[in-house]
Amino acid sequence: MEKDVEFNVMDDKPSIYVDADACPVKKEILDAASLFKVDVIFVASYKNMMSNPEGKWVYVDADKEAADLYIVNAVKKGDIVITNDIGLAGTLLPKAVYVLSSKGKEYTEENISMLLDMRYLSAKMRRAGKHTKGPKAFSKEDRIKFAQVLAKILSNLEGI
Repeated sequence: MEKDVEFNVMDDKPSIYVDADACPVKKEILDAASLFKVDVIFVASYKNMMSNPEGKWVYVDADKEAADLYIVNAVKKGDIVITNDIGLAGTLLPKAVYVLSSKGKEYTEENISMLLDMRYLSAKMRRAGKHTKGPKAFSKEDRIKFAQVLAKILSNLEGI
């Protein structure tokens, strides 16, 4: 179930789409968007609906891939997507979209194959009963790095 929301998205400026259900850097995204005057669209499951959230929100069904599908269908070339989902990143890169993790890691054509392979191998090991390390805990340094990388991308796009 999608909530119909109209956006005043300017075609010549990028928009930022956020895979928002578990995103820890919403404030940093809103701050950067305000500074660079770009639209931000947070996409989340209706199960995570908040009352009076800051920013523009689209709520989708609770299906596992509903937010991903919304983002894939909504983005245009030059937009920025914030997600920790490597599979979603791999789907977006051919659309000429900037994809950034909440820790400030930029997904690129150069690193996505290796990241997808690592994800596959970890899943294969877990299915075989082997313990794999999870991601490191989110830190203050991650938050700072994210804000710096997002600002750099937006600054570069503003100069175009």
